[in-house]
Amino acid sequence: MSGAHGHSPWREYLPRLEQLAARLGLDYQPVDFEPVPDSFMMEIAVYGFPVRMPHWSFGVRYISQLIQHRMGHSRLFEVVFPGNPGHAYLASGNSLAENVLVTAHVLGHADFSHNNLLFARCQDQVGAHIVERAAAHAHQIARAIEEHGARRVEALLDAALALEQHIDIDRGLSRQRFAEQLAPRPERLDGAFQRRFQALDGPVASASREPRRAPLPPRPERDLLWFVAEYAPELEGWERDIFLAVREESFYFYPVFATQIMNEGWASYWHARLLREADFLPQGAYVDAAKCHSDVVRPLATGQKVALGINPYHVGFSIWEHIVERQGLDAARRIRREDDDFSFIHNQLTPELIKQLQLFRYHTDGASTITVTEADSIALREALLTPKYNFGAPAVAVSAVRADGALELTHDHRTDGRGLDSERAQHVLEYLQRVWRRPVTLRTLDAGGRELELRCAAAAA
Repeated sequence: MSGAHGHSPWREYLPRLEQLAARLGLDYQPVDFEPVPDSFMMEIAVYGFPVRMPHWSFGVRYISQLIQHRMGHSRLFEVVFPGNPGHAYLASGNSLAENVLVTAHVLGHADFSHNNLLFARCQDQVGAHIVERAAAHAHQIARAIEEHGARRVEALLDAALALEQHIDIDRGLSRQRFAEQLAPRPERLDGAFQRRFQALDGPVASASREPRRAPLPPRPERDLLWFVAEYAPELEGWERDIFLAVREESFYFYPVFATQIMNEGWASYWHARLLREADFLPQGAYVDAAKCHSDVVRPLATGQKVALGINPYHVGFSIWEHIVERQGLDAARRIRREDDDFSFIHNQLTPELIKQLQLFRYHTDGASTITVTEADSIALREALLTPKYNFGAPAVAVSAVRADGALELTHDHRTDGRGLDSERAQHVLEYLQRVWRRPVTLRTLDAGGRELELRCAAAAA
């Protein structure tokens, strides 16, 4: 069932689209559909939730999105949030045909998020009511502003949101603190004298078993949000709670980020199939919806022009069509369940498809000269996936906390495959130092490959 509020012509087709989806084997949690003004749609897309914690960075993103929208570079038809129930917000300016297509598209998304293992794992940890949780976080921060002042709360959010991509999805949302002491090393009992000595009572026998303090962290720690929340020397309880709230939302967003190509492609495959089989749609609405589908899944360029970017809808849709045609729908459902974009692109973007989609890597001199550098399938896959590694952030980990409380970070530049913008990194260190309240250093490489240490010893005035 869908939560329907108010009446709109497309709602007449909603139950029949849901019935058709179920008949074709889509399996999903209920979805609440709600038309909202275009301006509110843009706010949802920028903030990530209908109601979210306030911060100046979202305003910057909003202005950028608004400029693109007014220049005709973007169009928001819907925003969907997986959950039980799921929430789908549709632009009130959509036509009947657009809303019919978007509804079918949302049902494809709902099937994907309900059945994909990565989504399921993250949703099990975060819960099925993330929209409500995000609203609760916003109210929590509003109370903190009233009690502690906007300046302190904004400084805290500066640091938390600067680190929002630095989580460790493999270690889970709920974690225990590290052990403070090393486990005693087992002693070898090689002879009768040693065994008799070990059995003695008293201070001499027990001295060798005295516990030793464990290093902090015991191994490089990638979950910076968690580490700061748990170990920042002077962090207050309310500050810790806000850091953990940002971390919880990041856990929710990770599978959305890590499956974007296959998720949008799956939703596009199913909206196209549902439209083809929805014989109850008026002819005019079907034709208009089919035209909208063509616009959604086309490459970024048409005719003789060259596309210098990818449309994830186009790439994902093409791959899923190829899979269903060659391997069948059961195989497609298995891949939908088990894969993320990394395995999906590595295993399913074949040389044949690369040629068909006319994908290539290119080099530009910054002016008008564009040179195709290669169409090698391995290099192309890596070019598509490189921005996705480590949640799109440099691989930075806590390497040590010194005796004086100074925090040491290390950028894993050898396996990272991603450069580090030293100017931006310095700003992030300043944000972090205000929260850690001890010196913070980061070891990395500069643009020339030389070792570089960035340091922030005191908060900027």
